[in-house]
Amino acid sequence: CQEEFLSKGFLDASLRTIAQAAETSTGSIYTRFGDKEGLFRAIAEPVVDQFKAMFRRVQEDFHQLSEEEQRADMGQYTARHQEEMLDYIYALDVFRLLLDGAHGTRFSCFLDELVDIEVEYTYKYMEVIGCESVRSGQVTEDLIHIVTTAYFNGMFEPVRHRMDKARALHYYPPAQPLSHGRI
Repeated sequence: CQEEFLSKGFLDASLRTIAQAAETSTGSIYTRFGDKEGLFRAIAEPVVDQFKAMFRRVQEDFHQLSEEEQRADMGQYTARHQEEMLDYIYALDVFRLLLDGAHGTRFSCFLDELVDIEVEYTYKYMEVIGCESVRSGQVTEDLIHIVTTAYFNGMFEPVRHRMDKARALHYYPPAQPLSHGRI
């Protein structure tokens, strides 16, 4: 059923086609999942929940470090955990589905949710290091949101283009999310 969603997106995917491919009936899909979005949710939700939990854990762990540790370990910490996230992204086709086939579902805002988490932790980091550019108004929440959105779009663009991980690594943005020192 994932292939139908991948090829046509949520809105245009046919439950009849999905049922045929699964050698079942549309009635059994409705009984088990409630509706087409319930089926989509069964595919996407566990991946989204686990990825967001992983991302929050990485952020929280970093922000538990002292200011000195944050400054000293920022680049290595970020690179190490970005690789962990990329391994997870490339282990599952669901990310392509989330990026290109989720329109019409609550999962269509997946990247926006990651951006919101990153912006939240960017402010925490900037507070820890006493970032004058935020206090002076040079760096605004709008700017942080724009840069973070561009970062995440860049991170997931190779997935959208179906690049294998080895090739994609050549194009990935530097392993330093916004909250870890890019502004």
